[in-house]
Amino acid sequence: MTGKRDAILQVRKLVTVLGRAQPLIGKRSAGVRAVDSVDLDIAPGEILGLVGESGCGKSTLARTLLGVQRESEGDILLGGRAVGGLEPAEARRVRSDIQYVYQDPGAALDPWWSIGRSLEEGLTIRGNRSPADRQERVRRALSEVGLDPATAGRYPHELSGGQLRRVGIARILVLEPRLVILDEPTAGLDLSVQATVLRLLRDLRARLGLTYLFISHDLAVVRRLCDRIAIMYLGRIVETAPTEQAFQAPRHPYTKALLAASPRLDSTPVERAPVLGEPPKPGAVPPGCAFHPRCPFAEPQCARGRPEPEPAKPGHLVSCLRWRDLPPQPTPSVS
Repeated sequence: MTGKRDAILQVRKLVTVLGRAQPLIGKRSAGVRAVDSVDLDIAPGEILGLVGESGCGKSTLARTLLGVQRESEGDILLGGRAVGGLEPAEARRVRSDIQYVYQDPGAALDPWWSIGRSLEEGLTIRGNRSPADRQERVRRALSEVGLDPATAGRYPHELSGGQLRRVGIARILVLEPRLVILDEPTAGLDLSVQATVLRLLRDLRARLGLTYLFISHDLAVVRRLCDRIAIMYLGRIVETAPTEQAFQAPRHPYTKALLAASPRLDSTPVERAPVLGEPPKPGAVPPGCAFHPRCPFAEPQCARGRPEPEPAKPGHLVSCLRWRDLPPQPTPSVS
C-alpha cells in the first residue's frame, strides 16, 4: 500500500465470493473466495502492476473494482468516496472514473459497427446526446492514441492487432477516466508492437494524468512499465513493493519462485526457487498461509496462522510468517 491519504483508489479487506448459491435440493454452496481480504492503495499517476498465476483472482479483482462483479465484503474508496455496496446502475455512475481495457479489444468490438460508432456508444449511454460533440471526442481520442481520425469510418476486421489495441485505449479515453485497468494489454503482440503500445501508455499517462492498474503475466513488461508491483496468490496479495525492490530483493517465497521461473534470453545460470506440488483448487484453499503446502520453507506454524502484511522496508509489505528468517537474496534480472 502507498499509505497516502490522497490515494485515488483505496481497497480495504475486499472479498469477492463466486458461485455462492442456494440449490433447489441440498446445502447452500459456500462459493469460492476469488478475492480474499485484499488491501491496496493506488496513488494518482501511479502504475501498479498486478501479477500472479492464472486463476489467482486478478481479473476478478479488476471486475470488482469496476463494479461488474459485486463485492461480498470490504470497502472500495474512489477519490475518498465509498463506492461499494451500491446497486449496479448507481455503481456504474459513481465508478465512471474507472475504465477497463480488455485483453482482446477486437473481441470487445461489434464487427458490424464502425470504429467511430463503437467509440460513440459509451458517450451515448452516458447521455451525451450531441452527435457533433460525440464525433469530436472520438476524433480527439483517435488522435491521442496515434491513429488517423479517419479510422472512425473503418471496421475492426480492417485493422491490425496493434491498431485494435490503440482503438481499445481510445474507447476508454473518450470517457475521460482517471483510473484505467489494463488487462494484459500487450499479450499476443510482436515485440516491436509491444514496445509501441508501452510507449503510448507512458505518453498518455504523462499528458492526461492517468493512473493505471496493469494486469500482466509478462514480468519483463511489468518491470519496464510499473512503479510498484503486487503479487497475488489464490486471491490474496502476498507481497507489495516498488518494482525494482521486488525484482532485486523479493521476500516472499512465492515471489522468489515466480521471478526465478520467468523465461530468460541469456545463458546465465539461474538458481530456481523450488515450488512443491500443484496449486490447490480455488474452492479448497488451505488454512493459514495459502502457499504453505507448496513452500519449501514452511513450518507447522504456517498452517495455523494467516500472515498479515508486515513492512520489510518502507513501502515493501510481505505476508509471510517466516520472511525475517529467509535471506533476501537477489533474483537474477528478468530479461
